[in-house]
Amino acid sequence: MADKNFAEALNRQIGNELAAAQQYMAAAVYYDSETLPQLAGFFYRQALEERNHAMMMVQFLVDTDQQAVIPGVDAPKMDFADIVAPVAMALEQEKRVGEEIDELFKLARESGYFQGEQFLQWFLKEQVEEVASMTDLLAVVERAKDDPLHGEEYLARERIGDEGDDPSAPEAAGGAL
Repeated sequence: MADKNFAEALNRQIGNELAAAQQYMAAAVYYDSETLPQLAGFFYRQALEERNHAMMMVQFLVDTDQQAVIPGVDAPKMDFADIVAPVAMALEQEKRVGEEIDELFKLARESGYFQGEQFLQWFLKEQVEEVASMTDLLAVVERAKDDPLHGEEYLARERIGDEGDDPSAPEAAGGAL
């Protein structure tokens, strides 16, 4: 049986994921304006990924006969001091999302909502990967601050955040775009 508190919390998380998508788009636009196409592309992909996370949550709510809510989000930060600032912001955002997913998992477990707990398993794994890749990228852009092309070379060579489709990922409402 669905848990009302879990559904409300998951709807809030949909808003958090959509806000993260918007923030990543803003970072991508910043890097595009700086003519750093690898960093821009990385953040455009991250924006789509966060949007798809929200849509996975929407699909779960629809599949479990609960109301999905698509909230408005605040405008993202658009101005950055240097090439390091968007990545530092993104790392903090990923850590915060990890904590939010942990809290959702805890809520599902404490309420005995096993379907919600099972649904969140993939997101727990995903957040470990997201924090790790953003930590690595931050280290690289900090070293490349004075020569951003080194950060571009790293992304072109390593292709972080570009692992392709994960067959264990939950289905996204509307399909992954």
